[in-house]
Amino acid sequence: MSVVEKEPTTAAAVEDGHLRDRAAELAELHESVRRGPSDRATEAQHAKGKLTARERIALLFDDGTFTEVEELRRHRATGFGLEDRRPHTDGVVTGWGRVLGRTVFAYAHDFRIFGGALGEAHAEKIHKLMDLAEAAGCPVVGLCDGAGARIQEGVTALAGYGGIFSRNVRNSGVIPQISVILGPCAGGAAYSPALTDFVFMVRGIAQMFITGPDVVQAVTGEVISHDALGGADTHATLSGVAHFAYDDEESCLEDVRHLLSLLPSNNRELAPAEPATDPADRRTEALLDLVPADPGRAYDMRPVIAEIVDDGDFLEIQEAWATNVVCALARLDGQVVGIVANQPASYAGVLNIHASEKAARFVQTCDSFNIPLVTLVDVPGFLPGIDQEHGGIIRHGAKLLYAYCNATVPRVQLILRKAYGGAYIVMDSRSIGADISLAWPSNEIAVMGAEGAANVVFRREIVNAPDPEATRARLVKEYRTELMHPYYAAERGLVDSVIDPAETRIRLIGALEMLRTKHAPLPSRKHGNQPQ
Repeated sequence: MSVVEKEPTTAAAVEDGHLRDRAAELAELHESVRRGPSDRATEAQHAKGKLTARERIALLFDDGTFTEVEELRRHRATGFGLEDRRPHTDGVVTGWGRVLGRTVFAYAHDFRIFGGALGEAHAEKIHKLMDLAEAAGCPVVGLCDGAGARIQEGVTALAGYGGIFSRNVRNSGVIPQISVILGPCAGGAAYSPALTDFVFMVRGIAQMFITGPDVVQAVTGEVISHDALGGADTHATLSGVAHFAYDDEESCLEDVRHLLSLLPSNNRELAPAEPATDPADRRTEALLDLVPADPGRAYDMRPVIAEIVDDGDFLEIQEAWATNVVCALARLDGQVVGIVANQPASYAGVLNIHASEKAARFVQTCDSFNIPLVTLVDVPGFLPGIDQEHGGIIRHGAKLLYAYCNATVPRVQLILRKAYGGAYIVMDSRSIGADISLAWPSNEIAVMGAEGAANVVFRREIVNAPDPEATRARLVKEYRTELMHPYYAAERGLVDSVIDPAETRIRLIGALEMLRTKHAPLPSRKHGNQPQ
């Protein structure tokens, strides 16, 4: 008998149509997994105002592109009734797909299964996904809606979090990591989002905290709700933990997609360029009216940014926290740029502890992912005050200084009006490494404002004068004329060019085009020891 005529070794293999039956059985199993544990559990999730894990994934990815992995994974834990409850997926959906045509990895906690709590198998699925994303050089999005560590699995569950944290750190600055909080995220679980690049939260359903309201009340006597303690608005306005806050999941996930379109897949690539619909040679005449010449008058920096960037479109980061500085991603001639700008409409645009931290983190993120930096300067200095000094403004301000000095991406500074003291230096001055420094003819670069400088330099002369006020006014004018005229810094090479505001967009695009091939290697070292 020839090889092909040999008897089959198993009876199952000869059953007519058996493989088709197995395929049908598999399809039924997959459909069961996709439906989830029960209709009742799905209804309960919807009753909380929340989408299911798979509904969220469908909103995040391009239609029909998501590939799930380990959908049949089940835990192996025993005790406390776990051996009788072994649902597929183990409470987390993992896989990859395309977002606007580019590969992205994601995991989504399924609150319908064990409340989305993390156990050993659940954690191993996330570990594998993060390892795949690292190997492929693609972003990771975590859709978080879980009740923390699975208590029935004890320390094994805690170790699972450790594996996630170590991967968060290993991939930091290597691939973009985005956390989307769509339910509870408490205890140690909150540290993974804190280690990622961007955090999104949805009002009414998302909470993050290390210790919940019950523990807070038991220990301190303070009574507070879940939302007030760790809701979206709390973290978007008070703590700065959340970069974005939304009223619904649909708009939140749409902006996650938008953010991904502005980021490269990894630190070896540039952010994706788009064909520019806004002419590179468009003049910005509106800036002549948007910004008052008087350095003491406030204005909103956002319309200035909108006038400069492509089609007036930019994505502001941490919009509601540390509002005296604006950080945004936008495009100039189709190329992604990061914008850091003082905001004169909030605290006159001074730098304080929170503004320094916010801008430093943003500069560091842009530098990690090869995004050029444009810094718009209109800063009166650092905020004075006992609370600022005791709160460590020296230490926190140094974070922004460190971030700029350490950045190797193209860096262009534009001084709109005032730039005083140490804050001028910190806002990416030529002296700390800006590649190009431009200024408007309204710029005032000095150690401090003319009034304050005159009071210090000419104190005795003013006090002893027959008319101190008239003398002060004369000396203030003299100081401004001698040391603060708009060409003083340019004459000394600290500003490359004083430009017509109407040419701002043209000059910025030109400078960035010239710097596109910039290469600035850092000294060989394990890592720097940045201020904390």
